[in-house]
Amino acid sequence: MRSSGDSTAGGLPGRSLGESVPHPLHDSAGELSTETIGYRGPTACAAAGITYRQLDYWARTGLVEPSVRSAYGSGTQRLYSFRDVVVLKIVKRFLDTGVALQNIRAAVHHLRDRGFRDLERMTLMSDGATVYECSSPDEVVDLLQGGQGIFGIAVGVVWRDVEAALSQLHGERVDTGETLIGNNPADELARRRRDRAV
Repeated sequence: MRSSGDSTAGGLPGRSLGESVPHPLHDSAGELSTETIGYRGPTACAAAGITYRQLDYWARTGLVEPSVRSAYGSGTQRLYSFRDVVVLKIVKRFLDTGVALQNIRAAVHHLRDRGFRDLERMTLMSDGATVYECSSPDEVVDLLQGGQGIFGIAVGVVWRDVEAALSQLHGERVDTGETLIGNNPADELARRRRDRAV
């Protein structure tokens, strides 16, 4: 179990882990990996459940910066990766439960150092003062036996929520800039464009 936050709740602040390399979300040959798709700010906001003002503030303060493309000057747009959007949603959930921003920053820094495979199996727990990473059910039980109020975020569930949301929204190919139209059945205009293009 690893933790980030202040040491008042028994955490080990700043404990860093070895880096690992992210892997593509889609392994089949016919599907694009998350490394080749980026999402503009409004799309990232919709998938993460945050406002554009929050997204902009978090990017400007370095809490969650876009890993695909940063905005540079007027007229350019940030481009967020799938992993960035997952982290945005986790940050939102922490804020909603009252975790201090400095502890969220430490947790985000820790998440950046983790590989994609590790994220899927991770559960983040917090007592409000410290954020703990649990990678096994035994670690979750150990935290709960402390008797304090704790809430958890199963990162795999957040991952699937973001994946489902982004599948219905527009993305952008990083290499060509081509807009990828999501599978939103309510988007009649996009469906008509696709039908005409074929």
